[in-house]
Amino acid sequence: MQNQSSPLILTFGVADPIGAIGIQADLASFAAMGCHGLSVVTGILIGDTARIEDIQVIDADWVADQARVVLEDMPIAALKVGSVGSIENVSAIAEIVSDYPDIPLVLDPFISALPDQGPDSEDMLFAVRELLVPQTTLFLTSAVELARFAETWREPASNDALPLDVMHLLDLGCKHVLVTGTPADAHDVVNTLFDNSGMLRQDTWQRLPGSFSGAGSTISATIAAMLANGVDVPEAVFEAQEFTHAALVHAHRLGMGKLTPDRYFWAREPDAQQQ
Repeated sequence: MQNQSSPLILTFGVADPIGAIGIQADLASFAAMGCHGLSVVTGILIGDTARIEDIQVIDADWVADQARVVLEDMPIAALKVGSVGSIENVSAIAEIVSDYPDIPLVLDPFISALPDQGPDSEDMLFAVRELLVPQTTLFLTSAVELARFAETWREPASNDALPLDVMHLLDLGCKHVLVTGTPADAHDVVNTLFDNSGMLRQDTWQRLPGSFSGAGSTISATIAAMLANGVDVPEAVFEAQEFTHAALVHAHRLGMGKLTPDRYFWAREPDAQQQ
């Protein structure tokens, strides 16, 4: 007799040796939410807790083949797209997800710590905007990343253009935009969720001391897991933030660089957490 399987989530992203971001981080967040993670590797990182030194991008045909084989074999409950690595990978992923329009898609393509990709960087932003954003259920971006992303469709603005930039993405077909780090008191972190009706929710969290790697990845992966479990977007966004905040409170110091979220804090004995 077969057991009922956990919801399956397919994530596209980079392989990070320390598991702070990318595929390994996503799989940990999925498991914490009771889901089974499947992965398509778009790039391989060289890095440690202090910095990412280099990336080897995976060929687009390999990316497509990884995904097609899995999607033809298993019923996927949600999709997540992280760092894509190249313009060719954007095109390949966009074609794949277009064949599955009923599966919720979480898009979190920006990793600020990645090495600068030179002249291709802006072209890749343009490709993400044109090919992936219109198919997205929820697009996660920081306020800083949104401003950089907006440079692909407008001239720099001196006033607060964040609401206008968000509406532009929604007009492209994206259903929800979650902006992290929206302007707030220095002691707080404020994250704001939008849809076509305007602001849906705004959540404020106490800023934690220390420098972290993987907070955004944890939020986006956890949102994907909540959607796979049938939770609606506003509640999924709140639950993901709550989980991420707790993972940061219990963050690991694995090396000499940034702290890494502990996505399994809930499974540890209370006495062990205090030591």
